[in-house]
Amino acid sequence: MDGYVGYEGLPDILLAGCWAHARRKFVEAVNLLPAAVRTKGGAPSHAGLAFCDALFKIERDLHDLTPEERFEARQRRSKPVLEKFWVWLEDMEGKTLPKSALGTATTYCRNQWTKLNTFLLDGRLELDNNRAERSIKPFVIGRKNWLFSNTPGGARSSAVIYSLVETAKENGLNPLPYLTYLFERLPNINLKDTEALDRLLPWDDAIQERFHIPQKSSPKP
Repeated sequence: MDGYVGYEGLPDILLAGCWAHARRKFVEAVNLLPAAVRTKGGAPSHAGLAFCDALFKIERDLHDLTPEERFEARQRRSKPVLEKFWVWLEDMEGKTLPKSALGTATTYCRNQWTKLNTFLLDGRLELDNNRAERSIKPFVIGRKNWLFSNTPGGARSSAVIYSLVETAKENGLNPLPYLTYLFERLPNINLKDTEALDRLLPWDDAIQERFHIPQKSSPKP
């Protein structure tokens, strides 16, 4: 998540902070430095950015590991970086103007700290929510074309359809025939029959067999 307070009211949800958002604030602070200082390095803004970059470097190293292996590696490698980063953030609290770019960056990290540490709890969690944001980008760009979304009912309907489309894509399905199949079947299904509904989910074996998009094989050298 990006720190939006609206997420706080969701029941039974463990929120995970986005390190890309945290890092971006330090990038902005560095970019506001005088050119000579910006290129030379050594400023507090550079230090904050370096902590973020260290975490992302570790994640690149762990990319091909299983979730279990990633969890263990994060305890060994990422957790110590976080501990040092927190000490630095606490030290910077009285040394920066709250409304300065650096002050905004450090305050954001302190306020979001628990959520920013959530990725340590499960190797399946990602360090940022960039993939989720890329998924919704087409809808954000085109939202002015969909005027029915200017009501709560329209917005809810949009969210349901978008979620179905993206979930289908994440599970390797062709969204159009899959949605067509749902629209044909759902009106004739008892919505309280959880087993019948489970058979329509994107990861069901029969659904996968029917709508999965075959992976293109790499060309032979």
